[in-house]
Amino acid sequence: MNAISAEGEVVRLNGALDFGTVKSVLEEGAKLAARTDLPPRITVDFSAVTGVDSSAVALLLEWRRLAQAQGKALEFTNLPANLIALAKLYGVADLIQPPGHPAGP
Repeated sequence: MNAISAEGEVVRLNGALDFGTVKSVLEEGAKLAARTDLPPRITVDFSAVTGVDSSAVALLLEWRRLAQAQGKALEFTNLPANLIALAKLYGVADLIQPPGHPAGP
């Protein structure tokens, strides 16, 4: 099971981000993005994510697009190594990497 919890400027994900869960995570994220009390900078923490597939890359790109449309700064932290590898494979790692963080493995 995957869930999103928001505490101030930090959004924490837990569980798997894959084809079976990404739709519900995207829906939860859209509800969060619709809130009027969002801070100007939002950090999405992946430390409790247990697995990813290519759909997770698409999810991050969609969240980046939504944040830009709303004028919000979005940072992803604790990205799993396999998610970074997939993003590199697709040529979009620079779009999901947190500013100032190394490209990863």
